[in-house]
Parts: sequence; structure tokens; C-alpha cells
Amino acid sequence: MVAQQVEIGKLPLKRWACAPAFRIFCLTAFTSRSPDRCLKTPADIRQSLLEIAEPVCRDSGYELVDIEYASSPAGWVVRVYIDRLQDWPPAAGKGGISFDDCELLSRQLGAVLDVEDPVPHAYSLEVSSPGLDRPLRTAEHFQRYLGEIAKVALRDGIAGRRNFKGILRALEPSPGPDAEVVVIEIDETEFRLPLADVASARLVPDWDALMKQNRRPTAGGDGSQPGR
Repeated sequence: MVAQQVEIGKLPLKRWACAPAFRIFCLTAFTSRSPDRCLKTPADIRQSLLEIAEPVCRDSGYELVDIEYASSPAGWVVRVYIDRLQDWPPAAGKGGISFDDCELLSRQLGAVLDVEDPVPHAYSLEVSSPGLDRPLRTAEHFQRYLGEIAKVALRDGIAGRRNFKGILRALEPSPGPDAEVVVIEIDETEFRLPLADVASARLVPDWDALMKQNRRPTAGGDGSQPGR
């Protein structure tokens, strides 16, 4: 892992390079201008961050995948996961998220957060690619990755159970007033998880298959393609 320090005005920004199998991100430090105001709950602050970040991301051609707001040994962190909007014309053919994408959005979002000041204490803003174990937050996210393996944690749970790991099978309408229901298959048994009760969810990559794919030798051992 390599870190490069650059300056954004008076705010330090770290640019990290990680292996493609994981993720890349930019990190910026912020100090709240109003630390003495009434503290909101972490859930309230995260919701405010989502509402602020969503239009900033979309206007810049990025999808807001998720936001994490959590305490770490180094202090509070606002971690923003982004992907490229494929239906945004300038993004055509550009592929995944790059260092420059993270740095660009870190500057743009950081400027807005500095004005809105939604976090009542010092924190670090981290803008990151979603990685192979990408978060799943919205109904569209679950719909997009049907057939993949995911880990889902519920807030309240069902039948005393909160954690599930299995194959995403379907996204169904809820019989009640809540949002959709995520159908996940575990050991040939299907569980229906209310989307409104999902606290966190992530894809589970097949690391063995990915490692085998990365180790697969090319034809002739010199990178040339096999003849036809």
C-alpha cells in the first residue's frame, strides 16, 4: 500500500493506492465549526450525509453506493463509496473508479460538507471505490446482484436471527406498508428479509475463483493469445 500526501487548501488529503482486488480511496480531515450544538444520533448524521452526498455524486457522474459513519482508533470517519454512473454520457467506456475519481469527488463533496457542516465534531472524509465486497443499500442494488452471494445484517431480525449469508434470489413487494422484501437462500431454505430492516449488506466475493483467475497462465507463457 502506498500513500501520497497532497494539499487541498488547508485540508490534508491522503491518496492511497491499493491492490485492484480491494479498493482505492482519498482521505480528507475536517473540523466541525459548531462542536457544541446538540448532538444527533449516528443514524441521523448518516441520513443527513446521504441526503447531502446523493445529488453531489449524481451531478458529477457517480453513483452513491453507500456511506459509513463510524468511530475508529484515529477518530470519526465518514466513508463514502462511489461507482460510475454508466448512463451518464461522459462516463461511457471509462470502466471502474480510479484514483482521480476519488480525488475529484473528495474535493467536490468536501466543499459542500464544509458549508453544510452536518457532523458536530472533527472527522475524516474518505471517498472510496466500492470494492469487490461492495455494499448493498437500495432495492436497485439488490436487484442488480441477484444470483450473487451476500451477507445481510438486520436491525430487529426475524425469528430471533439477525445475520444471514446466502444467495440473493429475488426482490419481492412487501405485503405490508414497508419496503420490498429481499429473498435470500441459505442451505436450500429461503428467508424473506424486510429491506427496511436491513442494517448493512455486502457482496461476498469468491476469492478462490478470483485467485485462480489471476494465476491462470497465458498461452505460450509470454502473454500471446492462442492461435485459431
